[in-house]
Amino acid sequence: MAVLERTPVVLIAGFAGRATEGVDHLAAELGESPGTVVVRHELSALREGIVRRAVRQDGQVRTEVLELAHGCVSCTLRADLLPLLCRLAARDSVRRIVLALDPAFEAEAVCQAIADVVVAGIVGRVDGPAGRDVRVEAVLTCLDTQTWLADATGEETLAERGLAAADDERTVAQVAVGQVDFADALVALGPAVDAMAQARLAEVLTRLVPDAPTCWSADLATVRAAEIETLLGRIPAGSRRGRIFDAHAPLLRGLPPLHTEHGVTLVEFAARRPFHPERLHEALDVLFDGVVTARGRMWLATQPEEVVWLESAGGGLRVGGAGRWLAALPAEEVAQADPARRALAALRWDETFGDRDISLVILAHDADPADIRHALHWALVEDDELRLVERAPERVAQWTDPFGTWHEDPCADPELDPAQAESQRGESK
Repeated sequence: MAVLERTPVVLIAGFAGRATEGVDHLAAELGESPGTVVVRHELSALREGIVRRAVRQDGQVRTEVLELAHGCVSCTLRADLLPLLCRLAARDSVRRIVLALDPAFEAEAVCQAIADVVVAGIVGRVDGPAGRDVRVEAVLTCLDTQTWLADATGEETLAERGLAAADDERTVAQVAVGQVDFADALVALGPAVDAMAQARLAEVLTRLVPDAPTCWSADLATVRAAEIETLLGRIPAGSRRGRIFDAHAPLLRGLPPLHTEHGVTLVEFAARRPFHPERLHEALDVLFDGVVTARGRMWLATQPEEVVWLESAGGGLRVGGAGRWLAALPAEEVAQADPARRALAALRWDETFGDRDISLVILAHDADPADIRHALHWALVEDDELRLVERAPERVAQWTDPFGTWHEDPCADPELDPAQAESQRGESK
């Protein structure tokens, strides 16, 4: 049975300003290659249900205004982009598709939709994900060397920046960090404020995406198609290429530097006892100042069955569920778990608590690692509390737990009106 070759897709992302200009420039350069189709959805009028789509091939551009019943990024993906990818992939004249992403599109969400969302109703095609017809060749992210680190460590929301609808709670930092973290290659555009600032930025990028080749360019106009193709060719064979990692994947990907350089360092925090939820809630303020991002798995004393996932970017933090510990699963479900996860759990299995532990990685650019470790150690249960965790979990379950319903920081005081709550975004709890 013949195996059909899937059409490669290159996603180009960039957040505002020079980076957005870079998206359009790189897409235009790649679009000069025969058989390459460039697709761009312009979402500035999304809240009115209007999306403008431009498709360019062989020097010709076809534009169309789409009216969506529900103006949102998700319905743009489902109703137009994914079916369009399937139709383009079916054309013999299309050798590659380049997606020039609007800042409101996140490459990770697009890749997940390509892999998982069923596309239905295309004549002559069996319903199924677009990933049957296309494959992600690379995610290429543009960033502005003068503004990215400030964006990645700030507290402002997309709505406050005027880049999203009022009900979009994503922060600028989440998008800025997420775009780089998901990239297979980077194009850093524009001069840094000074040599020290550029050196610090380079150290941050090297630790965030150590395997991603980077093109540094002070002048966007000098970045031509040949240089972009060379950059794409330098992406390692084992690069991410659109893959979505779950909460149990390794927290350190590639081989990032583990020493401190220009004040930038990776802080690894591991513990074989749980956090006390109230002390953790107070200690998390240490992740807001001088920290680019933090992520990892946590064990809370009050939630012994749940793997708790923490992820921060700049002044915002989210805590949510990531399934259950293997020790809390019946044998038949353990047998179905990912083999790599089971193997790692077996290496550190505890007779009392099983695979429960804490594993966090924090990328700091202007913070003292000792302060971070001290605050997190302080939040762990003490010996007498650990005995309660083991022998009297019903008593531990009665402790106050700010994470009882999944948590987002900054916290909103229930006595404040929405405007007041918004004004406290990013402040300590």
